[in-house]
Amino acid sequence: MIINGRKGGILFHITSLPSPYGTGDLGPAAFEFADFLVRAKQSYWQILPLSPTDPAMGNSPYSSFSAFAGNVILISPEILKSEGWIDSLPPPPEEAGADYEGAARLRAPLFEEAFRKLRSGRARREVEKFREDNRDWIQDYALFAALKRKFGGSVWNSWPEPLRDRDQGALRQAREELKYQIIREEFLQYIFFSQWRRLKEKCNSSGVKIIGDLPFYVNYDSADVWAHSGIFKLDGKRRPLVSAGVPPDYFSSTGQLWGNPVYSWKHLEERGYPWWRERMEQSFKRYDLVRLDHFRGFSAYWEVPCSESDARKGCWQETPGRDFFTALARKLGSLPAIAEDLGYITDDVRKLMKDFGFPGMKVLLFAFGDDFPGGSYLPEKHEKNSVVYTGTHDNDTVRGWFENDMTANEKKNLETYLRRPVTKDAVSREFVEMALKSPAALAVLPIQDVLGLGREARMNVPSLARGNWTWRLSRSQLTALPADPLSMLMRSSGRS
Repeated sequence: MIINGRKGGILFHITSLPSPYGTGDLGPAAFEFADFLVRAKQSYWQILPLSPTDPAMGNSPYSSFSAFAGNVILISPEILKSEGWIDSLPPPPEEAGADYEGAARLRAPLFEEAFRKLRSGRARREVEKFREDNRDWIQDYALFAALKRKFGGSVWNSWPEPLRDRDQGALRQAREELKYQIIREEFLQYIFFSQWRRLKEKCNSSGVKIIGDLPFYVNYDSADVWAHSGIFKLDGKRRPLVSAGVPPDYFSSTGQLWGNPVYSWKHLEERGYPWWRERMEQSFKRYDLVRLDHFRGFSAYWEVPCSESDARKGCWQETPGRDFFTALARKLGSLPAIAEDLGYITDDVRKLMKDFGFPGMKVLLFAFGDDFPGGSYLPEKHEKNSVVYTGTHDNDTVRGWFENDMTANEKKNLETYLRRPVTKDAVSREFVEMALKSPAALAVLPIQDVLGLGREARMNVPSLARGNWTWRLSRSQLTALPADPLSMLMRSSGRS
């Protein structure tokens, strides 16, 4: 059990904060939201991955060039100015949805100005200490990022063979040739994690803990696969042999083919899981609690030959999850993690969660389907060691679901359960109250459901490759967040 007592939290990603600089960032609005959490009697702030995003992948925070680096477009220009890294702020663009490319363009000259001050001697010792503390990943990432820029963003497998295969002589030459760009990348990571540390310290000192998110897979075109190709199932030319996905199910007759490279767990196990240990250790330092996305992958995963066009001809492969978590616990002690156990979950996955004390997820939007009232998502079916959500970043908002996707049978089941009719104006509050009254130790509410917002506020539609991750709260909405009504609900449900 990793959550003591009954607690509450809000799911709200950094990019969705209001900011005058293209996308939400680690600046004043983040600190203002932290103050709201305190007033609203919240104990947790859950966010999505902070990794660098890729426009070619729709800027999904689950699709990144690095499992370790931070997304520098979340660096706050306002904090850069207050700390003397830049002399003035640029005129802000018109506030709208998250504009990742615009945020990057706006920050580029600010980063150059800040980097010139570093090269003149400012904070050199601090940056060098940061580089040393993070040497297990930052040197490879900074070189990878510099090479990506040198080769016009091309996939690393298409680079000259000595660099593709990490010939030591070629790497030394590249580090010398790209020294300026490499130091710049390391500096920006220093700035990012300095700003993140201060925000986390602010939250923690106020009694608010941070829930981070750790994707199970990494991108093929990433510093991780390039630098650690031996831990993935690749051929002699460093190309993937198999791809990750899920088998055919109720949602798709051909399954899902994700395209991520698959881990060579045998290789990992023989060497004591060094890359995974470092990744988990870094996550536990950066966050107070970590949501392990696609947790079932730690028990078994679906792999598909890369020659296939869909996931039907894949097969299950077992993972040494028990040995992995035992080794991790031996090194780190407690493992403060939440298991994302949604979808097709088998007894071996449940046993792995139980044996290591990982709470699972209960999503109320799933409670009123065809298995009502026998399903496991109804509040009275929730275990104490679990986390209840009204919905997740992959679902529509409660109101959006009610207005657009809810079936007649689901509406009948919901009204049967509540013993009263439900309207679109009241449905979000009904779900919020259900979540807070759940036996689950922790109730996490997406900010959209706290505000009763509709489909316009949806964060992600998994079937769409474009148009996701752009929703943002406006400045006026942030200022008007309902702290007092929410704190009263927290007290009445015993979660304050």
